[in-house]
Amino acid sequence: MALLGSKASYLGVDIGTSSVKVVEFRNEGGRPKLVTYAFIERPTNVVKLDSAQEQGLVATALRDLIKRSRATSDRVVAALPSFAVFSSIVSLPVMPRKDLYAAVRWEAKKFVPMPIEEMVLDWRLLKDKDRETPPAPSSQLAEHPAAERGPKNLRVLLTAAPKTLVKRYIDIFKGANLRLVSLETESFALERSLLGGEPGSFMIVDIGAVATTITITVNSIPLLNRSIDVGGDTITKAIANSLNVDQQRAEQFKRDVGIGGEQIQGGQIPRAIEFVVSSIVNEIRYVFNLYHNQGEKPIEKIILSGGSAFLTNLPEYLATTLNMKVFIGDPWARVIYPVDLKPALDEIGPRFTVAIGLAMREIITP
Repeated sequence: MALLGSKASYLGVDIGTSSVKVVEFRNEGGRPKLVTYAFIERPTNVVKLDSAQEQGLVATALRDLIKRSRATSDRVVAALPSFAVFSSIVSLPVMPRKDLYAAVRWEAKKFVPMPIEEMVLDWRLLKDKDRETPPAPSSQLAEHPAAERGPKNLRVLLTAAPKTLVKRYIDIFKGANLRLVSLETESFALERSLLGGEPGSFMIVDIGAVATTITITVNSIPLLNRSIDVGGDTITKAIANSLNVDQQRAEQFKRDVGIGGEQIQGGQIPRAIEFVVSSIVNEIRYVFNLYHNQGEKPIEKIILSGGSAFLTNLPEYLATTLNMKVFIGDPWARVIYPVDLKPALDEIGPRFTVAIGLAMREIITP
């Protein structure tokens, strides 16, 4: 049900691998104000949707979800999954802006493992204030050597996405009778909703259903992204296998027990969970090493998001294991909403982080 009417509002639509989330905000004096939200549990992998029929089914489900939510806008901001987008910070000599496009295309050939003709390139000239911290390379491989840099160089955030994937998103939203205003990467949406441009160096660990994405942001710019195929479903399956129970019971055990919680059947559940979580911990350490090898400023804290962020004792476990400050992010912190909704919004917040950040994009001035 729509909570507040609006003539000028935007929908943030997060098509995840296990569900579709929708949030609508309107501009209230430069701050996003909640209009409505909704979600549907529906396995969807847009990256692998090959047929027009499959895309049509996703469009139909999205159209029905928008209708049931009573959204007042058809203007959509959506995100490409981080694992499907290549990105890097590149350093270029000072040149006229009209020459940057050709230079960016040339640099893209060095790190994009696909023909440039098959990619949609986007770039953003980083501001002078971002020079406080030297740039770190960023890509799904995240192992490209840092570019030569100096006071006379321009720093450019370069991203590249397959044209076929971009067209897939365009077709899905067109089929749902929605206007796609902007299409960005998930890392920017996460930064916007959890940090809101806060200066400093932070790590965001987004634990989704089938994958975990680790992002390091410096002065509101995502500099490094990595994804691994471990998520909440992996933890649930580990519990189900260790106790020989079905997925539904395993999911409930996961929520009740968590990391290092009450011992059940000789402690099998905590051990099963810790075995899977150790994969995430190892990846976090690897990303830390990549980042610090570039001589960057220390990470101030780790912020958790995603459906499994509320795994019992997870923040405490990570804080102790990594010797870092770890918090569950609050994506609603910069949003105006009725106070009586706070309990419900706090519960769903980690799952809606990307959708919230997307809906903010056209409202909050960078």
